[in-house]
Amino acid sequence: MAERVRVRRLTDEEGRKLQRLVRRGEGKGQASVVRYRRAMVVLASAGGNTVPVIARLVHTSEDRVREVIHRFNEMGLACLDPKWAGGRPRRITPDDETFIVATAKCRPEKLGRPFTRWSIRKLAAYLADNPTRIVRIGRERLREVLAKHKGDVSADQDVEGVQRPRA
Repeated sequence: MAERVRVRRLTDEEGRKLQRLVRRGEGKGQASVVRYRRAMVVLASAGGNTVPVIARLVHTSEDRVREVIHRFNEMGLACLDPKWAGGRPRRITPDDETFIVATAKCRPEKLGRPFTRWSIRKLAAYLADNPTRIVRIGRERLREVLAKHKGDVSADQDVEGVQRPRA
């Protein structure tokens, strides 16, 4: 059977910082909640509690408790801070944005559409099943792209839902 997972012996300074964090709940926001729960895991392990007991205490899985303990043993107090990534990678490239703006500038009649001006919904639908280049984009993201390039879309080629000053 594998050896029990426990945190290494805490230094006096680490113990004081962890206790202060758990007692006072330093900081505000989502990151402080994560730090608080991780500090509870470390303190509970240092107090001799087993992984299943700690998991019930902080309402998380046993695997997550083991992960926090291992990271504390490797990194020390730095493991308490969440290391969140930058999010999902962009799906719309700068070339796609250029194509979207060029399409928005063009009259729908010239592209074989039976209407005189683009709406956000119509433009998104056209871009999704365009024979030249397919660009899948949601309406809100399309609105953001057009607002970003509002100087590039001429004032007479109106797109519904995009506010532009008139000359």
